[in-house]
Amino acid sequence: MAKTRVLVVDDEETIRELVEYNLSKAGYEVSCVGTGEAALEKARSWEPKLVVLDLMLPGVDGLDVCRILKTDTRTAHIPVVMLTAKGDEADIVVGLELGADDYVTKPFSPRVLMARVKAVLRRGEMTGADEDAVIRIHDIEIRPDRYEVRVDGKKLDLTRTEFRLLHFLTRRPGWVFTRNQIIDAVRGEGYPVTDRSVDVHVVGLRKKLGGAGSYVETVRGVGYRFRE
Repeated sequence: MAKTRVLVVDDEETIRELVEYNLSKAGYEVSCVGTGEAALEKARSWEPKLVVLDLMLPGVDGLDVCRILKTDTRTAHIPVVMLTAKGDEADIVVGLELGADDYVTKPFSPRVLMARVKAVLRRGEMTGADEDAVIRIHDIEIRPDRYEVRVDGKKLDLTRTEFRLLHFLTRRPGWVFTRNQIIDAVRGEGYPVTDRSVDVHVVGLRKKLGGAGSYVETVRGVGYRFRE
């Protein structure tokens, strides 16, 4: 059986070696490059199933690499996990809005990176899942065909926006979404987005979920995710 290909892009040799070692140990086929230009060429010719992408690269930086990958029909389907220096919240937001699927901050734990890679690959397999499928996660049951949510068997009275917000997040648990992405999914593109407009809906949803509201996690400076 062919191994899953992962492309690692980082200009630091020690980081490349560390990531390559851990990915190879986990059973992936790994290729490493040190520049943005090489990353774009390799992604098109080698066709990896995922790219681990450093943001700070010589020449074409990581954000530009992500943008080009996601706007090229040959590579747009390839998930991207960004590697970024801790505190670069603006870069994280931009990267996610460009289409990156997750991010890991430096310095990072190899175990955390491996878990994120596995989660993103698993989510990619589920992307085409039926939107009307029943979702059961933690003690929450969501029935999209009925617009119905139950926690521990008790039916909740959610607004349409609260329901769509919860459904959107729970379809991809662990995936971090910016406020813009949430509004685009819940209210449609072109809806005026402010931090306040999204946060108000999240506060209302958490309150109605009760103890289960803690599963809706705030990612500081970025947005929200539903705990895996």
